[in-house]
Amino acid sequence: MNLQALIFAALILLFGSCSQDKQIELVIEKNEQISYNYHIRPILSDNCFACHGPDANKREAGLRLDIAENAYATLKENPNKFGIVPNSPSESEVYHRIISSDPNEMMPPPESNLKLSEYDIALIKRWIEQGAVYEPHWAFVPPRKVDPPKVKDKNWPNNEIDHFIWAKMDQRGLSPNPEAEKSALLKRISLDITGLPPSPELQKRFENDKSPEAYVKMIDYLLDQSAYGEKMATLWMDISRYADSYGYQDDNIRTQWPYRDWVIHAFNKNLPYDQFITWQLAGDMLPNANKEQILATAFNRNHKYTEEGGVIDEEYRVEYILDKTNTFSKGILGLTMECAQCHDHKYDPVSQKNYFELFAFFNNTPEKGYEGDVMQSKPAKTPILWIERNDIDQLLTFINHTDSSKIMVSVMEELKEPRKTYILDRGLYDAPTLPVNPNTPENVFPFGSKFPRNRLGLAQWTVDKNNPLTARVFVNLIWQEIFGRGIVKSTGDFGMQGDLPSHPELLDWLAVDFMENGWDIKRLVKQILSSSTYRQSSKVENKNLKVDPENIYLSRAPRLRLPAENIRDLVLSSSGLLVQEVGGPSVKPYQPEGLWEAATSGRGELKTYKQDKGEKLYRRGLYTFIKLTVPPPMPIIFDGSNRDQCEVNRGRTNTPLQALVMLNDPLVLEASRYLASQLLTQELKPNASIENAFIRVIGRKPNNKEIEILQSYYLEELSRFEKNIEAAISLTKLGESPISDELISPKLAAMTQVVTAIYNLEEAITKI
Repeated sequence: MNLQALIFAALILLFGSCSQDKQIELVIEKNEQISYNYHIRPILSDNCFACHGPDANKREAGLRLDIAENAYATLKENPNKFGIVPNSPSESEVYHRIISSDPNEMMPPPESNLKLSEYDIALIKRWIEQGAVYEPHWAFVPPRKVDPPKVKDKNWPNNEIDHFIWAKMDQRGLSPNPEAEKSALLKRISLDITGLPPSPELQKRFENDKSPEAYVKMIDYLLDQSAYGEKMATLWMDISRYADSYGYQDDNIRTQWPYRDWVIHAFNKNLPYDQFITWQLAGDMLPNANKEQILATAFNRNHKYTEEGGVIDEEYRVEYILDKTNTFSKGILGLTMECAQCHDHKYDPVSQKNYFELFAFFNNTPEKGYEGDVMQSKPAKTPILWIERNDIDQLLTFINHTDSSKIMVSVMEELKEPRKTYILDRGLYDAPTLPVNPNTPENVFPFGSKFPRNRLGLAQWTVDKNNPLTARVFVNLIWQEIFGRGIVKSTGDFGMQGDLPSHPELLDWLAVDFMENGWDIKRLVKQILSSSTYRQSSKVENKNLKVDPENIYLSRAPRLRLPAENIRDLVLSSSGLLVQEVGGPSVKPYQPEGLWEAATSGRGELKTYKQDKGEKLYRRGLYTFIKLTVPPPMPIIFDGSNRDQCEVNRGRTNTPLQALVMLNDPLVLEASRYLASQLLTQELKPNASIENAFIRVIGRKPNNKEIEILQSYYLEELSRFEKNIEAAISLTKLGESPISDELISPKLAAMTQVVTAIYNLEEAITKI
C-alpha cells in the first residue's frame, strides 16, 4: 500500500463515524476504484440532489449532478467553468464549492443546514481524481450471480449464503458465533415458519432425533403445516393493506376476507411468486380466467372507499387509482413513486409523466368513486365477484364459509374501450394536462414491445427475469422477515435515497437463484433457514458488538420481539386455547369498551363493537377484525400495521404500554388461568407444573435458578390468596373459557400468577 493509500485509509478511520446505513465503509486498497454507487451517490443524494437532481422544476443554476453528461458540461452561469472535470479536482467547480468557506459560494449553502464532512469531501476528491466515473443506480441494473467468495474456515459454511456472510465478517475482523442450542433452534424455526411456538411434543421429538438430518427434516415438517401460510399471509396483508372496513368517516363493513383465504392457500400450496404476482395484478385478464384467479385481483381493491354523502365521484375514483399505483410501486417494485404524483421525483429518475403512465395501467376499470352513502352500503364495490356455495365446493375449496349465503368481493375488471389518462397537474383530479399511454419508467426497465399495454402486460413486465427489482425486493422482504432487517434496510425504497445493500453480491445471488429455481418461495425460506448464518447463537460478544453494534454483518443471530399477531398466537398456542381453524371471516376478540363508539359517525354496522363469543375469541391474530378508523389496540401497541396503506416494514418499539398489555390484557390473564388449570388437573407437584408451563411458553427447560425463583413466587402468591379467597375467585374467573368450580382455589390463582410471570419474561415473546 503506497503513501497516498495509507493517508486515505487514515482519513477513513478518522471520519468513519458516518452512518453505516447510508455509507457502507470499505477499506480502500491501492488502486481500488471509488464507486459512484456505493461512495459518492449517497453523499450527493443526501446533500445535493434536492437542487441539482432529477426534478427540473427545483434545479438551481442549470446544474444536474445525477447524470454524467450534465455534470461534465459547462456551467450555465459561467461557460468557462465545468461542474466536474474528470481527473482534475482543481478544475471542478463542484469541488471548489464544497471546500469553500465563503457563505456566498459554499455548497451546500448554509441556509440548507446541510454540511459535508471531511470524510465526504475526501471521497469526492478521490473519485474525481480517479476519473469521476458514473454508474447506473445499482438497483436498476439486472442482478448478476457471481461465484460465492472463498472462506478460510471451510467447515463453517452450510450453503452459498454463508460464503457471502463470512467474507463480509472477515473483512471487518468479525467471527461467527457457534451454533445455537437445539431448543433455541427449534423455537426459532417454528416461529419463523409458522408463527407458533413448538409444542412440548415437538420439542421432545426434535431433541430425541439424533440424526444429522434432524434439523432439515424439521424445517420440511413445519413448511408442510397450514400455519406456514398463515404466517406468510400476515406479511402480505400489510403489503396489500387488507382491512375489514372501508375507512373514512362512516367506515362500514366489507367482505374481502376470501382474498385473505386465497393468500394463505397460495403460500401453502407454494404458488410460484411470479404467478402469485401475476394473478393479483391481472388474474381477470388471463386466458379463460377462473374465479380463483379473479379473486386474487382483490389485492388491488383493498384500499379505502368513501361512503360519505356529497363527495365528487371522479375525485375519489382517481384517489383509488393512485392508491393502486403506489401499492404496486412500493410493495412489489420497492420504489417511492408516489413522490412523482405531483412533480418529477427529486431523487430518482422517475418523472411525473412516468408516474401517470404507470397509473394508466390501473385506470381502465369500471370502478366508481362513489356508490352511495352508508345507508346504501354493500360489502363490496363494483366490479364484484360473487362466490356461491358450488364455487366453494368445487374450485374455491380453500374458502372457509360454512353457510349457503353468497359472498361479495371487490375485484378487478377491464373496460372494453380504454379510458384516456392524463398527467394531472399537481396530482389534482380536475387538472388534466397532457395525455399519456400505459408505460413503465424507462430508467428502471423499458416496457418494450413484447408486452401488451394493459395490466396483464404490466404483470408480465414485473416478473420478467430482466426486471432488476422484483426478485431483489421479494428476497429482501423474506430476509427482513427472518433477520429483522433487510439486506437493503429501506425495504420499500430501492431508489437513490434508499439504503445501500449491506451484502450486494449476496442479494443479487439470492435474487437470480430464486428466479432460476422457479420463484419457489418455500425453497427460499428453507435455503435461508438452513444456513450456518441463521443457526448461530444470539449471544452478544463484546468484541463483535464494538465493531458492529447493529449486527449488520450477522456475526450473531438477532434477538427480535415477535410481531403483534404472533404474540397473541404464542399466548393462545402455549396455553392450549388456540383454535387452529384456517381462514374464514375476521373475528372480534376482547377489546376495551367504548373505542369504536368514541370514534363513530353513529351510522353503519360498525358503529358499536360487538365482541364475539366461544371459539371465535381464540383465533390467530391474523384473523382479528381490523376497522380502519379504530384499529385493534393490542396489535397497534405492538407495532402492528393500521392497514390504511401499503406497509413493508414495521418498526419495533419498546414501550411501557407493551408491558402493561402483557400484565393486564384479559387474553393473557385468561390464558394463564387456562394453562394453570390444565396443569393442576394433571395433579403434578408445583415444581413439575412450573417446569411444564415454562417449557410450553419459553420453549426450553428452566434451569435450577429459574425454578427456584418461580417456586418462591408461587408460594408467596399461594399464601396471599389463602388469606384472600375473593381475590383468588376474581382472578380465576377472568375470560369466557369455562372453568370448573371445583378447580377454583388459591392453588389455581397462585399458579395463574406464575404463568403470567412467565409470559412477561422477555424471552417469552422474543425470537432468540
